[in-house]
Formats: sequence, C-alpha cells, structure tokens
Amino acid sequence: MSFQKKYIPLIIGVAIAAGVFIGGKLNFSDTSDRLFTSNSKKDKLNRLIDYIDYEYVDDINTDSIVDVTVNGILDNLDPHSTYIPKSEMQRVTENMKGDFVGIGVSFYTYRDTITVIRPSEGGPSEKAGIKSGDRIIMADGDSIFGRQWSNADIIKKLKGEKDTKIRLKVYRKSENKLLDFTVKRSEIPINSVDAAYMLTSDLGYIKINRFAESTYKEFKKALDRLQNEGATKLALDLRDNPGGFLAIAEQIVDEFLEDDKLILFTKNKSGKIEKSYATRKGDFEEGEVFIIINENSASASEIVAGALQDNDKGTIVGRRSYGKGLVQREMALGDGSAVRLTVSRYYTPTGRSIQRPYNNGESDTYYNDYYKRLSNGEFNDAINIEVADSLKFKTPKGKIVYGGGGIIPDVFVPLNIAKSNETINYILRRGYISYFVFEELDKDRKPYQNVTQDDFINNFVVSDDVVVRFQEYLSVKENVNITFVAYNAEIKQLIKASLADQLYGRNAYEEIMNSTDDMIEEVIKLSKGE
Repeated sequence: MSFQKKYIPLIIGVAIAAGVFIGGKLNFSDTSDRLFTSNSKKDKLNRLIDYIDYEYVDDINTDSIVDVTVNGILDNLDPHSTYIPKSEMQRVTENMKGDFVGIGVSFYTYRDTITVIRPSEGGPSEKAGIKSGDRIIMADGDSIFGRQWSNADIIKKLKGEKDTKIRLKVYRKSENKLLDFTVKRSEIPINSVDAAYMLTSDLGYIKINRFAESTYKEFKKALDRLQNEGATKLALDLRDNPGGFLAIAEQIVDEFLEDDKLILFTKNKSGKIEKSYATRKGDFEEGEVFIIINENSASASEIVAGALQDNDKGTIVGRRSYGKGLVQREMALGDGSAVRLTVSRYYTPTGRSIQRPYNNGESDTYYNDYYKRLSNGEFNDAINIEVADSLKFKTPKGKIVYGGGGIIPDVFVPLNIAKSNETINYILRRGYISYFVFEELDKDRKPYQNVTQDDFINNFVVSDDVVVRFQEYLSVKENVNITFVAYNAEIKQLIKASLADQLYGRNAYEEIMNSTDDMIEEVIKLSKGE
C-alpha cells in the first residue's frame, strides 16, 4: 500500500475533526429547530455561551454569565442547593475544614493600619513575641498600611505555605518603638467550640457554632475536660448554629446514645435508605444532657436535637428550630468552583422529616419565615407554634413529637424582648461595641495586665463613664444622639463581654453573656430538678 493510500483515512478524519471544531466556534448559521433537536440540554447551554462569546455586539465576561446561569438553575431547585464561585472556595473550605495556614492573629484595621487584637493562644505570632495592640506595618519588606489595603489583601499577604517564614516590622505603641519579628506560618484553628466551662458543680456547658471537620475533636476534648472537673450533666448550646457536616453531628450524638440506637436515616431520589446507628464509643451515655436551640439552629444542629429527642434522651430547651431536613453534597465543577447540591432528605429516628415547606423559586418567602414566626407570636408562647396532626409521631416512651418544620423543644423559653432590641442589634451588627472597646484598651492596657480571667469575670464593673463615652462614640459614628436609659445594664454587659473577648478569648465572652441568659437559667433549674 502506498504512503498516500495508507494515510488518506487519517488525513480525512483529522480534516473533519478540525472542520467540526472550527465550525462549532465560528459558524452560527444553524437554525433554531436544528439547535433544539440535535443537541442535548448541556449542548444547548454551551452553544448559547459560544453565541455570546463570538457574536454578541459587546464584549461580555461570560464567566459572570455562567455564574448567574448556575445560580438561576439552583434557585429553581430548593433553598439549600448553592453555588460556590472560585473566588469563595478557599474561604469556604477553610471554614469547614476548621483551620488555615497563617501567622495566628486577630486584627482590626485601625486608621488604615493593621492592629493586633489578640495573637492566637500558642500560635506562631504569640511564640514570636507579638502582643495585643501591636501595629503590623511591613511584611517581607512591603508596606501593608493605607486605604489601598483591604482586609482580603492583608490576609492574603499574611497567609502562605506551612512552615514558611515571614518578616514583620511592628510598631509597639506602649514602648514607642519599631520591632522586627520573624514568624513561621503554621496551621491556625478556626474554632467551632466557642466555650466550655462549668455552670454549676455538676453541670458542664459547651457551645458549638458550626459542625466543621474539626468540631468533634474540639467537642470531645472539651467534654473530657468538663468530666474531669465533675460534670455529670451537660448543656450543649446549639443556638444560631447553621449546621455543617452530617457525619460530625452523628459522632457527637454517638457520645450520648447507647449502642445500636438509630441516629437518623436518609432517603435519596431512588428511594435508597441509609441508616446511621450509635456505636459503643459514647462517653456520656449515662449523663444527663440538655440541648439548647433557637429559631436559627439548623441542619446538623437539628440532627443532634432530633436524634436525642426521638430516643428519649435528655431535654430540648429553647424555641422551635429552623427546619432544614435536606442533605447536600459538594461537587466540583472543574474550574475551581463547586456546587452544593441537595442529594437526599434526612429523617429523625421516629421517621419524621423536619424540613419546613418550600416552593421552588420562592426562596425569599422561605427565608422570610423568621418574620412570619415573629409576627404570629411563636417566639413568645409555644401555643402559637403551628403543628399538623398528620405529622404527629411518638417516641419509644410515648412522647408526642412533630415533623414538618423544625424541632419543637420539650421546654419552651420565650424570646427576651430586652435582648432583642433593634437598636442594640444594629449596634452589634455594625461592630461598634468591639471597635469602641478596642480603642478603650488601646489608650492604656496596663490596668488589665495582672487581672486574671476569673477575677475579671467575677469582679470587673463597667462604669457609667464608659457608657457615656460609648454614647459619644456612637454620636460621631452615626451622627445621631443615642442614649441607653432603658438598656443601660444590657450595654454594660455587652461592653464587659467584648472586653473579655479581646483580653481573654471567646470563652470569657460567652461566660459573661450567659450569666443573665434566660435559657441558661432554665437549664440550671432543670438540672436541679426545679
């Protein structure tokens, strides 16, 4: 066979392939009926993007169009299937992983300069000698102050590969001098356990803010410590916890349930059921447990509460939870972005789904359910909680529980009106108390140097003068006169708690705020049999 005859089929094949490729990119003369009959749904979307890329009259960033398209598709599925763009993936991944690699400082950009609020305990910055109040003005020879430096830019500069070093130039106000530090980056935990301490001689308290990869280890470490301190009862605070990994929730439930007790089961599109059972490893099976929830406790938080309630283990205290009974799986989209797609529903051990109703494409109505509950009086009286007899279930001991929209607590605690004041909540959302407290500390930190955490919590009193200064601070920030005559005690408590947070950490903050908390007081009473 001659060379030409031998390779003619190959040449023709390559030519056809090239023609198809070029035609797909440049020839847009296909009729609409050809487009709809010969292409799959995926091809249809691809062709539309190509049309816009090559034929649309203006230059368009088609990446942004794809993002809008993906979000539009997901909006028509359910309220919890979400798109994570490439720009957000690192932050989301770190948050759910429970750590990141950095230098270990919390900071506040004060007057365009990075000012350290607190170095992480035991972290690389603390080991290097960096202190609260230090101004970081240079990193590896680059100035990192001024309005052009956003928080995102600063974080990007300070982060890096594990065990790499960064040279920092720091101004220490208390000594009025510039100092040089070399800090070796390491893994910095993003804590999901906010607090763990003893409420009474036998009642421990743990607060979890989300269910990340590291949460079970944090929880178990805290539980072991509290048991060593005498805890035979536990208050597990899941208020405002939006959820996270289902498997982590299962591990925590396993600490409380006896062997082979059903924790939950899931059901997917095809009807396949997967069940999860408690194992032999639980260390608090004999202990009494109180789960504290509110209207913002969702997903994995509800799995914990539902599993214990349906197994007649412990007491659920608070207000009806959010009502999310859908399970998502994260799936990569190939360009650094991902989608969290709802792949199944979960059910509590009695067989109830606690997912509240939703209509596809009506996410605004779904997310505004909070205001509906508020207006119908549900937060003030349990009698106003709407339940359906058709969704009534019974636990092994005969307790009636309901599906169809959240976990209804065994012991209801109404919303504290004084602590839900709109002005105070606005001030908290804007971060004014934290910023004010930072500036108060920055004036002079010496009075707090030898004050222990316990001494501060038990004996420190916020003076009326400090409240007046805060009012003056707000008048400048908001250009309006605000007084706290009716909420003076609440503002003093928030200022003290914020001081404790910046001086000692989140545990101290929670302990101060819990000292007048209605749900905590109710749990303490229940633990004493009152």
